[in-house]
Amino acid sequence: MRITALAGGVGGARFLRGLLHHVRTSQPEPVELTVIGNTGDDITLFGLRVCPDIDTLLYTLGGGIHEGQGWGRADETHSLAGELAALGAEPQWFTLGDKDFATHVYRSQLLGRGMPLSAVTERLSARWGLGELGVTLLPMTDTPVETHVVVAGDGDGEQRAIHFQEWWVRHRAELPAERFVVAGLDRATPAPGVLEAIREADVVILPPSNPVVSIGIILGVPGVRDALRGTRAPVVGVSPLVGGRPVRGHADVCLRTIGVDETSAGVAGLYADFLDGWLVDEEDPMPDGRGLQVVRRPLLMSSVEAAADMAGAALDLGLRLRAERAPA
Repeated sequence: MRITALAGGVGGARFLRGLLHHVRTSQPEPVELTVIGNTGDDITLFGLRVCPDIDTLLYTLGGGIHEGQGWGRADETHSLAGELAALGAEPQWFTLGDKDFATHVYRSQLLGRGMPLSAVTERLSARWGLGELGVTLLPMTDTPVETHVVVAGDGDGEQRAIHFQEWWVRHRAELPAERFVVAGLDRATPAPGVLEAIREADVVILPPSNPVVSIGIILGVPGVRDALRGTRAPVVGVSPLVGGRPVRGHADVCLRTIGVDETSAGVAGLYADFLDGWLVDEEDPMPDGRGLQVVRRPLLMSSVEAAADMAGAALDLGLRLRAERAPA
């Protein structure tokens, strides 16, 4: 069975780890999981190319994530960051550990030699044993793209654009945002294998990643949304909201910025042209209708097992929808 998922960082990674746990313990047939990762929040720091969502997926699925943070490496040290701070190197609001630095050095070396990001990600995936897990991790595009946030100026009324990571990490999304702008997205093309993974999947899953600045950016890559509309596989999504609030991150702020209701129904509306099934929290007022099948169950990923139960419910819904479409 071939499963394709579109994913951002922490929430998506934890959900997919749960999915792997579920299929290992409950799925009788072999499963191939292709993950299309968001690269819209990539940034260059200290001359190195950093891919936060891709790295969180690598570390989480490969067993090397810092569990408490949900990002970065376990058992990390920060000698290099400390020395950079002592030298006055900027920025100092984005923390990189020593092991994490090694990933970025290696990625930047290969990119500097002309290797596309997809090929670099394949090498990093091998280091983390993703192939042995039946996982293929693809960046959404090889084209460098960066999300920026347009905010009001410092009391002068003039708008200015800052990198998404500065808004997200440094300002904790508390700086009022006017809009999001993704530099390079208009000329991006899907990375090799991305469209094929969507078209040839048995089930497509949208984990509870940020619908605006994670999954929304992937959907903005020319051709991706059309592929989802055209795939014969059922597309099942998981709401990132519980009680109208994100479990972590700032999805509500992002939705507010683009003028979308901060509800599961509002998020589902962003995917309405291709979404077939939708998991929401058990007390969510999200209505059924318009051909969308809604399943209610607890959506807190408090443990790997809880994430596995949630992911299993999403997969079961997808398989049921697939069986209903099968010719008699």
